[in-house]
Amino acid sequence: MKKSALRIFHISLVVMTATGVMHGCTEEPELWNPRSTEQVITQYVASNDNYSEFSELLEATGLNSLLSVRGPFTLFLPNNEAMRAYYASKNVQSLQGLSADFKYDLVMNHLIPMQIESGDIGLGAIREVNGIGDYLVTEFEGADIILNKTSKIVRRDIRTANGVVHVINRVVEPVTKSVFEVLEEMPAFSMFTEGLRRTGLKDTLNMIEFPFGQRMARTRFTILAVADTTFNRFGINNIDQLINNFTHAPDSITSLNNGFYRYMEYHCMAETHYLNTLENRLYPILSYDNNISVTVDTEDYKLNVNPITRKYTGFYIEHSNYPAKNGAVHTVNDLFPVFEPRPTTIVWETTDHFDMKQGDYFGKHYMRWHDGQNTFKNIKWEGDYLLYYFKDHNTGKLMNHDCLSMSGWWWVEVTTPKIMKGKYRLTSNLWSNQIDYAVYVDGVNTAFIRRSDPAEVTSWGEFEWTETTEHTIKVVAKTPGLLFWDTLIFTPIN
Repeated sequence: MKKSALRIFHISLVVMTATGVMHGCTEEPELWNPRSTEQVITQYVASNDNYSEFSELLEATGLNSLLSVRGPFTLFLPNNEAMRAYYASKNVQSLQGLSADFKYDLVMNHLIPMQIESGDIGLGAIREVNGIGDYLVTEFEGADIILNKTSKIVRRDIRTANGVVHVINRVVEPVTKSVFEVLEEMPAFSMFTEGLRRTGLKDTLNMIEFPFGQRMARTRFTILAVADTTFNRFGINNIDQLINNFTHAPDSITSLNNGFYRYMEYHCMAETHYLNTLENRLYPILSYDNNISVTVDTEDYKLNVNPITRKYTGFYIEHSNYPAKNGAVHTVNDLFPVFEPRPTTIVWETTDHFDMKQGDYFGKHYMRWHDGQNTFKNIKWEGDYLLYYFKDHNTGKLMNHDCLSMSGWWWVEVTTPKIMKGKYRLTSNLWSNQIDYAVYVDGVNTAFIRRSDPAEVTSWGEFEWTETTEHTIKVVAKTPGLLFWDTLIFTPIN
């Protein structure tokens, strides 16, 4: 994406979030209710001599006006000492030595269009991305909060009329490297890095964005890296020994079915996951044809717990949560071999599609489409229109405040991600205005539900799948009316 387009996108993103604009929605937005009306963030920064350098940065970028409007925002504010140290690290004398584009990104790197107080910060990352679409990593040194492994919060929770300010002692450097480049720069992971290079996984993990329609889409990965010292513990001292430990065909390690390729790819998770975002569930690997089981309890973050021995792979926490432009890098404490975990309950949102998530409306306001065959890859429909329904209040059991909605006479079909092979009971969180509807799974009419409203506990059937693969779920209205379709729930049957 060109820099000018990037600026427009981020400014509109932050302003939309700050003002609560909901295009296509007639409801009044719920605005943040400030506790203080004395100073907005811009005024707070400008009125304190300790932050004059950052105040000058706000003026130079024109972002002082943004931080003067109603929020909420969170600003991680470097003091003057931090700013001057940063100039020295960049071999410039002052703010004027930095380019206009870089200055803009520097401000947006410290800004989150949401109120984040210190009590909301955990071990991992702030859950909302900053103004340039990156996650800020958060860790602790005793009682101190550290951002991106370098910047300490020295004053917390300063309330302003449009958000909260945290003062930091070092500038947070904008992240620019891919997950592979982050690993490549750490000598402790030389064998693992070489494995990614030889299998060709490097090329995927180096990709930060790619053309998607009229814009660029961001990639997201998580790497579970193994340090050289861990390989040494298992008698593996060089890359050839590592390859031969997992395959008898070292000449074909770029093949998906090769044992070494499978081993390396098993350490590459789809999407970005920091420690505080991990939950008790299965997470897909890069190819989506296997999963990693995560258990989070009071003892530890546990990967692939053996149901008999209770042994598991853990993290070296102090060497995890490394931020990258396209994901996160963690360090695991053993070889972490390929493992096929038992199926667990999967709660999948019908709105959880990559192409749908690229829209500026996603997670913000309603959106409507009429072309049921070409709009999305894995959502097809017939009817007047498909509505992305979003309402962030009074939605009951609506997960993440959104769902798919249709009205009148219609049918709608979604294709799921790959579901791990096994036997499942299928239910759905779906409700309507007392319509009759039929359900098809992989093209087969499996049930006729008459006016079940809601259907979150109504079984749509039991299915035993012998392959880990995608599935199509289709709902067909037999009488006209409204549909609100939130989730599909796959519950294993032992």
